[in-house]
Amino acid sequence: MTEQLSRWRLILGTETDKSFSGMGGVPLSMEELLMDSALGAIYGGPEEFGGGGPGRGAGKAPSAPLLSKWLGDLRSLFDPETVAVVQNDAIERKGLKQLLLEPELLDNLEPDLNMASTLLMLKDQIPKKSKESARKFIRKIVEEINKMLEDDVRRAVTAALNRRAHSPLPSASALDFPYTIRRNLKNYNTQLKTIIPERVWFFDRASRINRWHVILDIDQSGSMGQSILYSSVMACVLASMTAVRTSVVAFDTQIMDLTALCEDPVDLLFGFQMGGGTDIAKSIAYCQELVETPSKTLFFLISDLDEGGNRAALLRRLEELKSAGVTVIVLLAVADEGKPYYDAQTAQRVAAMEIPCFACAPERLPELLERALKGQSLENLAVHKG
Repeated sequence: MTEQLSRWRLILGTETDKSFSGMGGVPLSMEELLMDSALGAIYGGPEEFGGGGPGRGAGKAPSAPLLSKWLGDLRSLFDPETVAVVQNDAIERKGLKQLLLEPELLDNLEPDLNMASTLLMLKDQIPKKSKESARKFIRKIVEEINKMLEDDVRRAVTAALNRRAHSPLPSASALDFPYTIRRNLKNYNTQLKTIIPERVWFFDRASRINRWHVILDIDQSGSMGQSILYSSVMACVLASMTAVRTSVVAFDTQIMDLTALCEDPVDLLFGFQMGGGTDIAKSIAYCQELVETPSKTLFFLISDLDEGGNRAALLRRLEELKSAGVTVIVLLAVADEGKPYYDAQTAQRVAAMEIPCFACAPERLPELLERALKGQSLENLAVHKG
């Protein structure tokens, strides 16, 4: 019973002390007092946060050192999921966006997608002293996404492409290690504890010339933060594979070809200019010029489909790509916790053209990629069907 009262007291805050005293009071342990103080800084009145909240007047927000201590307390008292929620509430409730750019704060923040999206939107306001800390924070998120996606994306591409076309011409760079090992398992030497290959297989260089071209056309409007994070990591994984060729295009009302930044997902993310309007049709027109072999081109439009330009032109451009033989897929924007966010009317119009539209959970991207490269049906994955 005492534990339950303590929990309710922590939930309801210090202003309920008088009410609880009528029930004999609720003694809090030292750890619970720290929790109470940490939560009160955000969810208490304007006098909280050491007397420095916005209620004390303009320019009187809490100092960066005080916030750093508060963040340290949070991380020692709560699990990472709870810390991420409270951090985001702190930004919204206490107007801490500028203080978020302080290096000592960035070094203590728990990795969080929403926070990373906010940082990317504010990147042009990041002072020089905080740039390295901002990059480190973004890299933490990138590493987490990379752990989730990289192996599966590589496996999907390898499984999808026809790796049976081999060449008699030896070349170290074209050596098909997996196939060679499988075909020579019978030649395993138990004394040497290794495989002694009877024959070595090499990929046909012609198959590399005719490799798939994956184009990612990514909306960089303000609602696209989480989608941009996932898309950038996937783009960099694909760009590192010689089996496919990868192009990355970012757009709002202007177009930026970011393919040259694909060696590092953090560099790629900082190449985006989040915010502004949207002209999807204009960007698709640019991507059409990148297509060389339509039957070997996989085009991803990653957008909330909230077209600020000409929607009829958007639909026409998609139809042109599809009619030319390009495999066209629309990945709809995802927001908090992977929830889809998009213009439903436009998505329905696109789906009616038999172009699949997905609000795809990030962990399903490799499966989608493999099916698309194999030319398999994507119908059961689509959220909108014609």
